[in-house]
Amino acid sequence: MSIRYRAAAAVALSMTLAVSACGGDRPTSADKDTSRLEVMSWWTSGSEAAALNTLLAAFQGANPGVETVNAAVAGGAGSQAIVELAKRLRAGNPPDVWQTFTGKSVQGYADRGTVRDVSSVLTGDVSAAMQPTIRQSLNHGGKPYGIPTGAHRSNVLWYNVGLLRKAGIAPPGAGYTVSAFLSDLQKVESSGATALCLGGHDPFTTAELFENTLLSTIGTSGWKDLANDRLDWRSAKVRSALQSFGDMLSHADPEASTLTWDAATKKLASGGCAFESLNDSAYGELVAAGAQEGTDFGSAAFPGTDGSFLAVVDVFVAATKAENAKNALAFLSGISTPATQIAFNKAKGSVPVLRNVDVSSLPAYQRQSSKTLWSSAVLLSVTHGEAMNPAFQEGFYDAVSAYVRTRSPDAFADDLQNAVSNNRFPQR
Repeated sequence: MSIRYRAAAAVALSMTLAVSACGGDRPTSADKDTSRLEVMSWWTSGSEAAALNTLLAAFQGANPGVETVNAAVAGGAGSQAIVELAKRLRAGNPPDVWQTFTGKSVQGYADRGTVRDVSSVLTGDVSAAMQPTIRQSLNHGGKPYGIPTGAHRSNVLWYNVGLLRKAGIAPPGAGYTVSAFLSDLQKVESSGATALCLGGHDPFTTAELFENTLLSTIGTSGWKDLANDRLDWRSAKVRSALQSFGDMLSHADPEASTLTWDAATKKLASGGCAFESLNDSAYGELVAAGAQEGTDFGSAAFPGTDGSFLAVVDVFVAATKAENAKNALAFLSGISTPATQIAFNKAKGSVPVLRNVDVSSLPAYQRQSSKTLWSSAVLLSVTHGEAMNPAFQEGFYDAVSAYVRTRSPDAFADDLQNAVSNNRFPQR
């Protein structure tokens, strides 16, 4: 299941580590006027492309003489983009700006000297208005190195209204439990419908399903233990999460291995399956597919995770050796303007990370998600390389893949113990 992701992660890790040894070239001045900007991301689905276009349009409106190159590389969660980026970093030919995730991902680039300090962009007012956990996660050595576009909540359960009604299932809400979820999956199957959507062609979707199940079992305090290498991967709670995860997979769409994340989400929208556990990139894709919130689909916190916001935060960084450094910083600066924040997040399904952005024009789901962001514990994702370094992230995918194949808690724990050991080594 995760071979393609593991290969991408391993190549990216080895190549980006090699970059730190290359050194040498003097960074291009951020004061130099040029007429080009290259932006690399992995946003190519319908909702993602629309969201990216809001950023590009905002930059072009403020910089009409600059040619903007959209260098997006298809592949869920950046599985292909990180490989292409690593090759370019090693060759000394980075894009001016690229997409990554907050936390260990952006900090790793900063540690290797491949991205710029963006203190000049993340000014006092913007910094003070940012959600504190997310703001801190941008720092390396006391300085920020990325600008967030918005926050996705990963611990979300989506459902098709019509299929739940057909199966006699009440829409899930506060207090929904894993055991109730498993019971409802069985009810859907008994009604003759496919119970659980899963875009298994993109391995991050399966990893997210386990991550959400793990959070439901260990809670926010356990998540802090995880992030600090103190979680016992052979504990009863982890084994319980694995058992529930395996039970959920037994109800997954038989076509899961052939579906990308966005194809699986479109299947939920059209009534091809009843439930999906996915970060709220799904919201943008559901709306882009023409589904109506409340009429065609609904959502709830993943069972057992009501009081937390498991965040997937996309950020853009500027290359230290960018050919068009001044334009790169101008692009980053435009991301945090209120109008751009609203336009971007409305298309993407995420929410602004700045308290001073008025979200009243956003749809009901996103208004509620924004409220949750500011009232709940904000946690960083392992699946998306925020809570732990790339070596651990790779081991996490290995462990999830091992469990999917074997249903062996010991095989899972062996991979995670190895990943924990790797996580303790310095990143350089």
